[in-house]
Amino acid sequence: MTARPVDHARPLLTARRIEILRLYAHGYDTAGVAEAMFVSPSTVKDQTRLACQRLGAANRTQAVAVAIALGLLPLGDIAIPEPRRQLATGIPGRRWAS
Repeated sequence: MTARPVDHARPLLTARRIEILRLYAHGYDTAGVAEAMFVSPSTVKDQTRLACQRLGAANRTQAVAVAIALGLLPLGDIAIPEPRRQLATGIPGRRWAS
């Protein structure tokens, strides 16, 4: 079996697949992406799988990282969570400091 030649005229990812990765980068889960794009969760899963294949990624997190590295997603499309607060006492199991 021979590999298919790469079609350099074809974009690496479709606009739909880039949008799915962008929503993942914003912290959406599969159901949230499906709702935001008005498609079924299975469509999101299929498009994610195809994006991963095209990018050579093992999972959606890696696909987002590769898309950012390739310039397909700008760094501004990454959701950065708030850092966790320190424990008040430093003792595991105690309540968080206010």
